[in-house]
Amino acid sequence: MATTKPVAKSSARTEVKIGISDSTHEINIECASTQSEVISKVNEAIKSSSVLSLSDTKGRELLVPSNKISFVEVGESSDRKVGFAN
Repeated sequence: MATTKPVAKSSARTEVKIGISDSTHEINIECASTQSEVISKVNEAIKSSSVLSLSDTKGRELLVPSNKISFVEVGESSDRKVGFAN
């Protein structure tokens, strides 16, 4: 009796790290947007001096005033391996 693993859907997820001015903490989220979409949202919020709005993969909404953003790091999320994976 052979079993097969379910094929995982390849959904592009993006990790976003936002540094907040006057704070030692960073905000880390994983969102379903592409890297270019996140970068354009950050640029637009900074240009218009408005609020940066991002949604994470769990459906929560993150709102950050653009004047409090000290840095934004955008990268592709990697699959998490469990156990002794090669």
